[in-house]
Amino acid sequence: MPAKSDPALRVLVVANQKGGVGKTTTAINLGTALAAVGEKVLLIDSDPQGNASTGLGVGRAQRRYTLYDVLMGEKRLTEAVVTTTVPGLDLIPSDPDLSGVELELGQNARRSFKLRDALEPLRDGRRYTYVLIDCPPSLNLLTVNAMAAADAVLVPLQCEFFALEGLSQLMRTIDLVRGSLNPRLEIQGIVLTMYDRRNSLSDQVAGDVRTHFGETVYQTVIPRNVRVSEAPSFGKPVLVYDLKCAGSQAYLRLAREVVLRERRRRNTQLEVS
Repeated sequence: MPAKSDPALRVLVVANQKGGVGKTTTAINLGTALAAVGEKVLLIDSDPQGNASTGLGVGRAQRRYTLYDVLMGEKRLTEAVVTTTVPGLDLIPSDPDLSGVELELGQNARRSFKLRDALEPLRDGRRYTYVLIDCPPSLNLLTVNAMAAADAVLVPLQCEFFALEGLSQLMRTIDLVRGSLNPRLEIQGIVLTMYDRRNSLSDQVAGDVRTHFGETVYQTVIPRNVRVSEAPSFGKPVLVYDLKCAGSQAYLRLAREVVLRERRRRNTQLEVS
């Protein structure tokens, strides 16, 4: 599945307003897995906590420019790019200053489109084929900017009791963004995370989600895996930390599903045109 098969950039936002669902873990490891299957990937860390940056081993000293500088119009997006240790995966790092963006942009007429405008020069797909945006676990200006800039949303969903409640809230947000800011926004898919096959609740939640959302849910399920939990403390994606573990293999399968869905989407568009 070489990147050159489709020159157009696809921007996917990894979002869930509920915290602790494996959102940043998914962004890091899906980005790594996509790079592993031949795609050129840019990961944008849009969470002021900067966990995606830390999880890729990019420390504070390496973050000369960040997404904050880009959104405030002080630097071009390409000037903030940091090369990671993963071949084919670059990063726009985060900064705690991002938490003040909402106030600083104030009544700026394009406050919701700052990231879309910044990404425009990359749209030809010559430098990257995928952009993944890791959002904060809340609906704020950073999340709105990410959804306004994105082509599609990828939703990590933890296999726990309140999963569907949080998901319905996110779907309402996506509908609002689609109606007011970005009519082309799609749902790329829902990925079930932290699945524990020893726990009957995981099976129940997975079944309920598949009943409600059908083929929108990826076949791949990300299991609870200690190696996945350990990897960020070493500043590595789990695919680099332990390629053979169950979590790594699951993220590789997820990357293949994502690329396959994108291929089907392109073929459908060609048939229609």
